[in-house]
Parts: sequence; structure tokens; C-alpha cells
Amino acid sequence: MTTATKIRQVQLVGQKIRRLRKQRNLTQTELASRIGIQQSDLSRMEKGEYRVSLDTLFRILGEFGMGISEFFDEMAHESLDATDVQLVKTFNSLPSQAQREVKEFIAFKREQKDSKQGRA
Repeated sequence: MTTATKIRQVQLVGQKIRRLRKQRNLTQTELASRIGIQQSDLSRMEKGEYRVSLDTLFRILGEFGMGISEFFDEMAHESLDATDVQLVKTFNSLPSQAQREVKEFIAFKREQKDSKQGRA
């Protein structure tokens, strides 16, 4: 995973936390107090400047009455663009044999990429 991808993931988690907090009409100070962290730390998390620890994420999810799978499933849907959605729709419209062939081709291309990186 590239550094840019990791940074983007941290930002997406922060944005999701901010949206959930605002949907529940909570200030950063209120949420931070409820989960036992500093407001400044929550602010940095929401901005994507600070990685959310698993412990803190579980406390946030507990506060929102949400499971971790629900949190990340929603995030995954939110991070898809129109091209991604169209690609999935096209794939799903293929017959099962064609889907299998596409999956095999993707696996083949991944192996090629991995073997090239291994030689570098």
C-alpha cells in the first residue's frame, strides 16, 4: 500500500467521523468528552492529520451505536466514484463464467505486478 493510499484512508476515516458527529448534532468538545480524548486530538483526527487508534474508534462507534463493519461498509460506498460503480454494474451483468474469467485475469495481472516488484 502506498503512502498516499494510507494518507487517503486516514482522511476518509476522519471525514466519516466528522459526518457522524454532525449528524448527531454534537460538537467536537462534546464527543471528545464522551469518549475521553482531547478536543484538539479529535479535531486532528477529523482533518486526517492524526490516525485514529482502534481503541478510540471503538469508543466513537459505541457512542454512535454503530458496528465497525457498518462504519467501513458505509465508507466504502461513499468512496466509490461513478466509474467504479459502472465497472461493478458491468461486471455484475456478465454471465458467471465471464465473471470467473475476469477474476482469473485480475489474479494473473496481480501476480505479474508482484513478480516484477519482487525483482526490483
